[in-house]
Amino acid sequence: MSERTASAIERVEGTALPLPGDDIDTDRIIPARFLVSVTFDGLGAHVFADDRAARRGGASPHPFDDPAFAGAAILLVNRNFGCGSSREHAPQALFRRGIRAIVGESFAEIFFGNSVAIGLPCVTVPHDVLQRLQEEARTMPARRLLVDLTRGFVRIGEEKIPFGMPEALRGAFASGHWDATSLLLERFEDVEAVARRLPYVSGF
Repeated sequence: MSERTASAIERVEGTALPLPGDDIDTDRIIPARFLVSVTFDGLGAHVFADDRAARRGGASPHPFDDPAFAGAAILLVNRNFGCGSSREHAPQALFRRGIRAIVGESFAEIFFGNSVAIGLPCVTVPHDVLQRLQEEARTMPARRLLVDLTRGFVRIGEEKIPFGMPEALRGAFASGHWDATSLLLERFEDVEAVARRLPYVSGF
């Protein structure tokens, strides 16, 4: 049996990076020219590469280039984040940049699924709440947020804001059952037993 075990993700705490704008697609998150590698290593350096390049030398840097948000663990986004193509590189790139949770108004379905698969929780809050969180992060970048996956809220200061996430998925994060690969490896003998019974697996 493998020694790898599933890891519970009960809470994510850290400073926040506000990224305003609806319908931010996966091609903007990680442009297609960076998808040529056979691994996801190094993708974090190229998050929003084109958007960042377009703002260099301007009045204000892109949030991912702003020193005020360096080391942020929580990304604050608006409506339909991660739309466009189904590339799993988008959440991988954000994760490898240091993002450990995303709070948004809504997420594209495939992006949401790809994020969950790597242990990157995406939770939703109403439009007015999200705008307030973004403004507070912009004006007070050192302020820390807590995404509590066991109790279902985002905490900022003493305020606790309930978030949206399917209850079964929230429980999966809190218990470690989000990690399908680890779950399979924990019962690999069962996986092998099933494989031996399948002619299209064992008959080659």
